[in-house]
Amino acid sequence: MSIMDLIEKSKKNRQKKVREKALKNVAIGAAIGTTIGAAVGVLLAPKSGKESREDIVRAAKEVPEKAKELVEKAKEKVEEVKEKITERCNKAAEEQEA
Repeated sequence: MSIMDLIEKSKKNRQKKVREKALKNVAIGAAIGTTIGAAVGVLLAPKSGKESREDIVRAAKEVPEKAKELVEKAKEKVEEVKEKITERCNKAAEEQEA
């Protein structure tokens, strides 16, 4: 493995960590936004206090599940992008060798 390969691998690892952190932040933001939106919607709805509290509890229980779904979708998207980038890098390397 040449020095250029090591540098490229290090660069890819850093980029991957940055993308993963960004996706995690998006998922967390979406979960928080969903929770706040649901709570505000329930509080402003014309229902009794008991019904409103039940709706808030129900919505709060759904947030972790929705957050997991968002994280899974984000991971899948990252993997797709990673595969495309790897394919393009391999193709470019093959073209340079030729």
